[in-house]
Amino acid sequence: MSHESNVLDTDVGSVVASALRSGSGAAYVVDPTPSMLRALIETGVDADRSAPVYVLADRAVLKAMAKEFPVATTAAELVDSGAVDLRVSEAESGNALVVTDASVVAVVAIGSRVAGLVTDDNAFVAEVNDAYRARFEAADPFTLRTPPLSAVRASLEAELGEGVRADFDAVFESLKAEGGPDLDEVVVSLLVAARNDILLYDVSKWGEDAGIASKATFSRTKTELEAQGVIETEKVPIDVGRPRLRLRLGDERLRTAGPERMGAVAAELLE
Repeated sequence: MSHESNVLDTDVGSVVASALRSGSGAAYVVDPTPSMLRALIETGVDADRSAPVYVLADRAVLKAMAKEFPVATTAAELVDSGAVDLRVSEAESGNALVVTDASVVAVVAIGSRVAGLVTDDNAFVAEVNDAYRARFEAADPFTLRTPPLSAVRASLEAELGEGVRADFDAVFESLKAEGGPDLDEVVVSLLVAARNDILLYDVSKWGEDAGIASKATFSRTKTELEAQGVIETEKVPIDVGRPRLRLRLGDERLRTAGPERMGAVAAELLE
């Protein structure tokens, strides 16, 4: 029997990633905390990992993750590729666990420190794997309504152009940073569209087709952003029907900010 060593770190992602590396087969992440699930999605699942990670989490934890667009769209990418499978846990195990074919790791966080307490007794590990395999197979799937990031980026470039996609990438990266601005995907899309003088009709049609949000949500958010001076609109006549609205940035600080700073500036204006 090999003896895995306990892991002590200040970063939950490092502890989870280390625990997952202990085995080569399918792994179970059970009852993760919100920060543990976020870390798993952002840093814990290696791209070259061949076996899936099965997540059994509380519905409230999964819903909270699904509301954070940068995390949710990355999770959707992992689910789409088969690297991760999300299911709803109905009964708590009492501890956040990472279960592989080689070890069982209890993840314990106290203050800023995180420990992975490892057990690698072969018989116990096999028993725990069997128990959580059965629980996972009986659990309800959790459906993410957020599209995968690769699909969002590809459709954005195809529909609205490479420049718009590049600006979206820059704003999106700023949201992922520690302490980054808290903006939702509709606000980000409208900001990027306004930076590129795109019609509201075009960005909202793209957003609805891509699965970001409905045209009505885009229109309502546009009205809110316009009321707060973040964006402004200019009527563009068309041959038949009501004029279309061209989006423009409404504040000088936004107009002079690079795309990597737009999110932070917009968040300040919206406070």
